[in-house]
Amino acid sequence: MALGGAFLRFGQTGLRIIEFCCAAIVLGIYSYFLAVLSKHNMTIPTWEKAVEGMSGAAALYTIFGVIFTLCLGGVRVLAFIAIFLDICFAGCFAAIAYFTRHGASRCKGLVNTPIGNGLATQSAPGAGDFGYVCSLNTACFAVSIGAIFLFLVTAVLQFLLARHHQKEKRFGPSPTNNYTKGSRKAPFWKRNRKTHATHDAEIATAGHTAAPGFRHSHETGMTGSTMHGGHMPATSEPKYGQPGYGMNGYSAPANRL
Repeated sequence: MALGGAFLRFGQTGLRIIEFCCAAIVLGIYSYFLAVLSKHNMTIPTWEKAVEGMSGAAALYTIFGVIFTLCLGGVRVLAFIAIFLDICFAGCFAAIAYFTRHGASRCKGLVNTPIGNGLATQSAPGAGDFGYVCSLNTACFAVSIGAIFLFLVTAVLQFLLARHHQKEKRFGPSPTNNYTKGSRKAPFWKRNRKTHATHDAEIATAGHTAAPGFRHSHETGMTGSTMHGGHMPATSEPKYGQPGYGMNGYSAPANRL
């Protein structure tokens, strides 16, 4: 594998792991919130269920993303599916950031949390005080903002990985790449050696006259009228079919009646 392909593949894998961590943080915190609400028979808002579902789907997707990137990274069909899903999950985390927007405020005084509203120092049902719950919600808001950019970056890297994979497929094993798959380029000091050698040979022979007795090569169809500007020298050989062609030292027999 080329160095560029390895960098794209392992870079994409590293970002997928970070995305999984972001999704797992939101999933774990909101699973805790839902468990507290369910234990105390409190109403569970629909948006909290949505946050739980989107973060869970993102965590599952990133697990498969790591596996497929390492094993099948760059396959065109899978790449375009991954790009589409990356954009979708970027939208999902934008929604999670909106739902957890109360975590952007300072967790002091009167706070609004997924478990309820109250003073930061006031005890929350089954979850310590409201200040602690607010800080957990702040963590979800922060990682959701980061996940938006991560999914956009992995969408771009997935496109570049697919392009690199297609480029590698265009080159089969050959002497130019040491019989390995890929577009291995020759070193820069070897790329134009053949062209320079031919050019130098032409320069070396330019300006030199032919040696005595040297006979220029002509096409078979060239006649004496076209040789040397239309004047055939006496030493020129006769054309095929003319008297004397190939007949040196041979006398033709007399015609018999």
